[in-house]
Amino acid sequence: MRIGLIGTGRIGAFHAATLVGLPAVSGIVVHDTDQRSARAIADRTGGEVAGDLDGLFGADLDGVVIASPTSTHAHLILAAHRAGLPTFCEKPVAGSLAETDAVLGALAGSDVPLHVGFQRRFDAGYQELREAVASGRLGWTHTLRACTADPTPPPPSYVPGSGGIFRDCSVHDYDIVRWVTGREVVEVYATGANRGEDFFAAADDVDTGVSVLTLDDGTLAVCTATRYNGAGYDVRLEVCGSKGSLVAGLTEHTPLTPAQSPARTAGTPYPGFMERFQDAYRAELTAFTELAAGLRTSPCTGHDARSALAVAEAATRSRLSGRPVRVETAVPAGSTGPR
Repeated sequence: MRIGLIGTGRIGAFHAATLVGLPAVSGIVVHDTDQRSARAIADRTGGEVAGDLDGLFGADLDGVVIASPTSTHAHLILAAHRAGLPTFCEKPVAGSLAETDAVLGALAGSDVPLHVGFQRRFDAGYQELREAVASGRLGWTHTLRACTADPTPPPPSYVPGSGGIFRDCSVHDYDIVRWVTGREVVEVYATGANRGEDFFAAADDVDTGVSVLTLDDGTLAVCTATRYNGAGYDVRLEVCGSKGSLVAGLTEHTPLTPAQSPARTAGTPYPGFMERFQDAYRAELTAFTELAAGLRTSPCTGHDARSALAVAEAATRSRLSGRPVRVETAVPAGSTGPR
């Protein structure tokens, strides 16, 4: 099949290389407002270049992958929908809950599928956690502990448009907590701190955030995020139950060293998320080709993305108010989108 790719920045270039290595993909057509970047990626992957969206959507495609900036997602999802193209879009659907609801409302009743990119769902460790919870192997769950720690902060120019640490970073933890447990988050209490560069506070953001989630069955989840983990990139999820516990992300690459009589030393950490989740990204895009071929339903729907964003928005409001915030879980009628 032929897949269109919109956006050739860091994640777009990564997706281009992944797509051309998939058995189901015979070729890609690339578009970016930066034509030089698009041409460079096309040359590197043997793809074609489309000068504009009309050219892309008219290139006899079987599906489209959106890897452009967040501010463009809503418009591009709707454009791909009008073109009748199965769509993969990196999270989020849109930058706000209101805009997300507008997009999902426009997609309501359509049979054109949407797959939103939350790649942790395709990581083997997180999949094992989900199976352990669903099977009852861990008993009833009481606590989850999620960690997302970047080794160094992003460029100062990135922060003002990122949506804040909870929308940009912890939203992955919120999605995976929902997916692993099969439960909804009903309340959030969040706080944050700035002990690093001033540009976080200048953007009304924090460089370290903690959020406590209450799930609809009473399970508690603690999600921590930081831009300053000097030990290295670290992403984990622990699930603790009445019969046992299990952790995803604790490998030879985890930058953890025991304080006393170490039985292990800190591993060589992954440089970042693309290396850590390389296999998951490949599995995710493989799933999208299956979706585009009509072989499966969406593994991460617009509703799923909305639910994670609702938790992130509640966490942001909680940090600013200093109070617990109920999560806006209600979805307007008909706006769940294709599943």
